[in-house]
Amino acid sequence: MTAPLALIAAGGTGGHMFPAQSLAELLLAEGWRVRLSTDDRGARYAGAFPEAVQRSVVKSATTARGGMIGKLTAPAKIAAGVLAARAEFRRDRPTVVIGFGGYPTIPALSAAWLMGLPRMIHEQNGVMGRVNRLFAGRVNRVACGTWPTSLPDGVSGIHTGNPVRGAVMDQAGAPYALPADGPLHLLVIGGSQGARVLSDVVPAAIAALPADIRARLQVSHQARAEDGERVIAAYRDAGIAADVQPFFTDVPERLARAQLVVSRAGASSIADITVIGRPAILIPFAAATGDHQTANAQALAEAGAAIIQPESILDVDGLTGDIRAILTDPARADQMAAAALKLGRPDAVRRLFDLVTEITP
Repeated sequence: MTAPLALIAAGGTGGHMFPAQSLAELLLAEGWRVRLSTDDRGARYAGAFPEAVQRSVVKSATTARGGMIGKLTAPAKIAAGVLAARAEFRRDRPTVVIGFGGYPTIPALSAAWLMGLPRMIHEQNGVMGRVNRLFAGRVNRVACGTWPTSLPDGVSGIHTGNPVRGAVMDQAGAPYALPADGPLHLLVIGGSQGARVLSDVVPAAIAALPADIRARLQVSHQARAEDGERVIAAYRDAGIAADVQPFFTDVPERLARAQLVVSRAGASSIADITVIGRPAILIPFAAATGDHQTANAQALAEAGAAIIQPESILDVDGLTGDIRAILTDPARADQMAAAALKLGRPDAVRRLFDLVTEITP
């Protein structure tokens, strides 16, 4: 008997691909076959998927960007992608199709809808993205990573949480302590591409901390390659030990060592922070669609697990004050870490898998 086939469709960002990878790993472990449908950009993230996952690179497009030519040619590209997906589904019919957002999911979800296949979507953010919003009323289940999630009228969601990678699960609930002396580890992460505003403000804010705190700091700062030299120089001039890289491959381990995290409020970053359980200062990306990063951060702020610093009012003095307030108050830091851990959903991928099995024959 042929094993059931799960077709996972995901856009080309880590925020879409990391949860998709987590579900793919569990599906394989449960005896399923898995095929990933993405575009050229998403294929760059597919290297971390298990070897057993088949890859399909589809043609798709968006009318939201790309200039006039891009907007005019997008419908034809999308139609071609849908036809190609239908042809592929006829050759090897999926048991279920799961979309994780992003315009590369349009062909697979459209073909699944036209063919009447079981289908569902997973929305990582607190505000639903454009493509998931388009399909929310045309699927059997809507899984939500952040809760509450802003959903279209008439659509009900199920809070599963955002699945995290195995390396994060290895550090889940790692003990937290703010030492009275010795090193203080501070992790600065700005998404997979870094963030210029963090490179502009964070080193200066850390440099303004009292000398006794600066002397103990061990900073890991993920900065864009083009910002790297000036960020390194800023820490060096302030006499602060810092490891500055464009991308950390060991974020879970650095999170587990950290006494404090300064981060964007992407859904995957928040999932990692809460599953491991660390105090955070969150700086939502101001240009995020629907201001979804602020929505992502809200539950942590309300629970006392994080401080939100809106990008529009972010400045050196305010950030210095927040960092100092946490690193000099062990009781508060412990409470923030515990509150973050309570919000974590280490079983998110299992919850998601359970929804898959609910809608499959």
